[in-house]
Amino acid sequence: MNCPHAAAQQADSASAGGTVVIDPMVQDLDGETARLRDAGPLARIELLGVPAWTVTRHAEARQLLVDTRLVKDLDAWGLWQSGAVTHAWPLIGMIDAGRSMFTVDGAEHRRLRTKTSQALTPRRLEAIRPDIERFTEELLDALAEQGKDGVVDLKSVFAQPLPMRVVGMLMGVDEAEHAMLTKRYKAFFSMLTPHDERMALLAELDVFYAALVRERTARPKDDLTSALILAEEGGDPLTEEEVVGNLKAMVAAGHETTIGLILNAVRALLAHPDQLRKVLDGEISWETVIEETLRWDTPTTHLLMRFATEDIQVGDEVIAKGEGVVISYRVIGRDVEEHGPDADAFDITRPAPIRHMTFGHGPHICPGAALSRVEAGIALPALFGRFPRLWLAVPDEELRKLPVMTQNDLECFPVLLHG
Repeated sequence: MNCPHAAAQQADSASAGGTVVIDPMVQDLDGETARLRDAGPLARIELLGVPAWTVTRHAEARQLLVDTRLVKDLDAWGLWQSGAVTHAWPLIGMIDAGRSMFTVDGAEHRRLRTKTSQALTPRRLEAIRPDIERFTEELLDALAEQGKDGVVDLKSVFAQPLPMRVVGMLMGVDEAEHAMLTKRYKAFFSMLTPHDERMALLAELDVFYAALVRERTARPKDDLTSALILAEEGGDPLTEEEVVGNLKAMVAAGHETTIGLILNAVRALLAHPDQLRKVLDGEISWETVIEETLRWDTPTTHLLMRFATEDIQVGDEVIAKGEGVVISYRVIGRDVEEHGPDADAFDITRPAPIRHMTFGHGPHICPGAALSRVEAGIALPALFGRFPRLWLAVPDEELRKLPVMTQNDLECFPVLLHG
């Protein structure tokens, strides 16, 4: 099995003059997490040459995520207003990605979010459970076939296609398009992709989703795309741009998060065989495994970005009007004040409930959080039920992170199915 490592590029993520430089190559995520935690509840960071704040503590994050003085509106960013940051900045596509529920606040956010939330109710998720179970079994069959003679990549064969199939089904995206979408999103998030190519990928995705929206406008089906087109809140339907923006972001968030959750849970359990045995023996629930994984090794590392519309006091620091704020979910999950002195340890026996905010908090909490939990809750027991002797085919320290600043994603995950 070919599992290439990303080209090594030098990047210093050490603190410099009180500022932590976020490493675009993600070569030492644990070290970066520790440096940010040590920097205090509100830490100064640098993102590819651009200064910002990041929140690193659970309590302060809960406060700021409901503070209406922090907004998603790019025009509130002082560096954008002054021209210091332009569309030439490599990360701008993750902030200026079109109008959607992810980029607006208040009443407009509620209007854009409503139909998506209605499509992901507990009843709807239970209705699609048989589909998720069927997809899981089909992919486990493929995993068994490809791994019968040796090493197989758990990511590309199982953890990656499963959530893409699920979100594709919900959105009404034909399965023939899944590989194309996976490839484009992977290239968009990678820091190895040249900036002009990244912006071209955004334009290509806009064209793809606009065509899907026009098709569903002419011939609606029982899917989320059709529901968004038909949405009317106060007599004001969503525009094509708004539907496209919601779809583009939902497909990204709907599969990337679950890939990380599944792989990080498997990795943690294989590194802690005593805890895995407790799960397989029924002493600890898979739900507990999922929540501890979400706390300890979050699928999202840094969420970009909110902007202060006025000065905001946080402890001894002040976020000045116009400054940008990142939410560092992985650091928040390792907060010793919230989780105790063993916050750096993966421990499914820690006292319940395992409180975390990996899917956010407040109005912008991830609308797909329940879906991701359902997928992992089906995928993980099915995987270990079929392959109880599953084992990592390389030493854990040889696993490499993809060069993605926002997602906690592995290049590949080589395994032996029978130990």
